[in-house]
Amino acid sequence: MSALLVTGDRDQDAGVRGLSTAEYRAFLAGRADVSFLQCPSWSEVKDQWVSERVGWSLDNGELAGVAQILYRQFPGTRKYFAYLPEGPVADWSDPEMDRWLDPLLRHLRRAGAFAVRIGPAPAYRRWDAARLKAATGPGRRIGDILATEVDPLGSAVAERLRTRGWKRCGGDDDGDAQPRHVFRLPLAGRTDAELWAGFNQEWRRNVRTARKAGVRIVVGGAADLPEFYRLLRITEERDGFRLGRSLAYYERQYAALNAEQPGRMRLCLAVHQGEVLAAHTMITVGRRVWYQTGASADHRREVRPSNALQWQMIQDARALGAEVYDMRGVPSTLDPQDRPFGLLRWKLGTGGQVVETLGEWETSMGGTTNNALYRAFQAYLARR
Repeated sequence: MSALLVTGDRDQDAGVRGLSTAEYRAFLAGRADVSFLQCPSWSEVKDQWVSERVGWSLDNGELAGVAQILYRQFPGTRKYFAYLPEGPVADWSDPEMDRWLDPLLRHLRRAGAFAVRIGPAPAYRRWDAARLKAATGPGRRIGDILATEVDPLGSAVAERLRTRGWKRCGGDDDGDAQPRHVFRLPLAGRTDAELWAGFNQEWRRNVRTARKAGVRIVVGGAADLPEFYRLLRITEERDGFRLGRSLAYYERQYAALNAEQPGRMRLCLAVHQGEVLAAHTMITVGRRVWYQTGASADHRREVRPSNALQWQMIQDARALGAEVYDMRGVPSTLDPQDRPFGLLRWKLGTGGQVVETLGEWETSMGGTTNNALYRAFQAYLARR
């Protein structure tokens, strides 16, 4: 994957400059709020994009924030759509965010971007599992329910972006490229016994069933990715969704993330009577662990391989020192008759929280040409 060489010049206003991979990684090291999508290795996964990594300094000259930027060229032009997935890695609590946001936008404009999409880190609202389970019903949605917690920082950042002309992507309830509602299980300061006690009765029963049936949990390798992908296609057909990713995509992801840090991406397998019945991917960055993608067979589901697999992954995440186990996206429906509700119900059983992120936000770079390209780009996305 080659980086996009847009400019070697320093933006004198805020010290925006290109960073070496080593500089960039050093800044990310130890931070609790870094997404795996902002790791350098992720640019190797996105094979139709070119990338660069930049950082900026403020008052004391020290590096204050960084961003991995992915660029996708608009066909027939020298213009790019700039994407910072779950980034930039910045001080979102800074009430003077223009100090770094404006110079970053100028940098993107000089790079040829006609529009940019970002994913601010702060959360917006949180709902405990018990509150949502009690609120399920016909036509109900997560947004209809009073949140357990509203994050004032998230609300402030959303308002600051709106007043600057940014628009939130996706519909009222769900996200776009990244999910707006995610499910997170807090791990910090909790023992395995306390996590187990937080599971509902059905989850505990299913894990015990798997154990009695002889389901074994093992860590696979690159050679097991074709079997994972076969199970993923079965899962997509059964559950009525399509991720649209190829086996080559997962092979590239596995190679890139583990080349960056051995064990960063794991393929965890539930094996019963010599057959892989479930396969889940797990990604670790700093003090966060993500359950990224899950797949399972249609047969022998009564031995509950996925529950056993998740329980082992949660224990492994805690042993790695993770403070949060992120189970990624959930649907916004609370209606048991809606097909997607099954995924939310399954994750609620672990006793964690649904978190509404700020989601992704977009803005045009301004000017007649950029605005026209942005409208054309939005029309293309609407037809997908």
